[in-house]
Amino acid sequence: MSDSRAPFRRLEERLFYGLLAIGGLVTLVGLAAAHHMETEGHIATGMSNQVVWGLPHVFAIFMIVAASGVLNIASIGSVFGQAAYKPRAPLSGLLSLALLAGGLMVLMLDLGRPERVIVAATHYNFRSMFAWNVFLYSGMAAIVAIYLWTMFERRMNPYARAAGIAALVWRFALTTGTGSIFGFLVARQAYASAVLAPLFIVLSFGWGLAVFLIVQSVMYAWNGQVLPEAIARRMARLLAVFVAASLYLVFVYHATNLYFARQTAFEAFILLGRGDPSGMFVSLFWVGYLGLGSLLPLVLLFHPRLASPRGTLAACALVVLGAFAFLFVFIIGGQAFPLEIFPGHQVSSSFADGAVEIYRPRLPEWLLGFGGLGLAFVLTAVGMRALDFLPQDDFALLASKD
Repeated sequence: MSDSRAPFRRLEERLFYGLLAIGGLVTLVGLAAAHHMETEGHIATGMSNQVVWGLPHVFAIFMIVAASGVLNIASIGSVFGQAAYKPRAPLSGLLSLALLAGGLMVLMLDLGRPERVIVAATHYNFRSMFAWNVFLYSGMAAIVAIYLWTMFERRMNPYARAAGIAALVWRFALTTGTGSIFGFLVARQAYASAVLAPLFIVLSFGWGLAVFLIVQSVMYAWNGQVLPEAIARRMARLLAVFVAASLYLVFVYHATNLYFARQTAFEAFILLGRGDPSGMFVSLFWVGYLGLGSLLPLVLLFHPRLASPRGTLAACALVVLGAFAFLFVFIIGGQAFPLEIFPGHQVSSSFADGAVEIYRPRLPEWLLGFGGLGLAFVLTAVGMRALDFLPQDDFALLASKD
């Protein structure tokens, strides 16, 4: 007797390998772009001696921060015992590893001389946050791998909560370290702020959850499943809380800068576009991050007529786009604004001291950034195919606990 589902299986298999090929091609193109930038030099990018962290760093920091935040789903289930989130813990761990790998790939290739990573791995300057992040990133990957082992191996299940607590503590440390890379920099006055560590932690919650909900929606649709309305509503409300908390800390960050007289010029540059001939940063902040990336998602998530699975998915996509807008303004804008070396004095020279740097990312930078996303996609697709990462909900149990 023939299996009537066989054509659908073959179609799904063809679709899987087709998507895998596309993801692999995007990754390879990103690697080729990195090779081009390595052989041609800095001139192949839009960067300069003032803007040394370009668009690839925006992609890398987003993926690393989201890798920490997406693991929040597993922590809510394993550490805090929320039944609705426990079936989602394996997918949460897989996405964390995939995003971390994609972000580190872009980061290492964008910094130049990637073959010298062995030096960074064997010689440490413990007064540098970059050195501490070598331990934080590698430790994160190891802990998440062990965490997944405790979930999939039945005899290791009793240790899942302990592994979850370790992952919770470590991802807080990792995101704190990522924010502190900027907070401890003395060469860029735009960054120096103790608020950046908690800000990046809260941002990671919203960005990670948005990525998780997008991937979960795609996986459910692919397998012909529907997420229970109660769980969808709960996760949508959680995303709204994270977006609102992020908005509050971004406000605190800028309000703190405005309090110090030496930072008012930078705040006018970012928030009002004063001194920025392109007007790019002020547009990305107010329209990209605040409007489309924060306020509109809150409306989609809270408004009774707009709250729906499609509305939640649209809100997630907008949160991700808003994350890129925020990071571009934060990373690039912080470098484009001229460093005040002699406060209270005007400085000018043949090196364009005191001038705003104009940065336009070029094609190789875009390709490298998308290459990191391609690697994260490939790792996620292969993991979903090889192991059972799709959430297996006990709908009766979840309904009774809602």
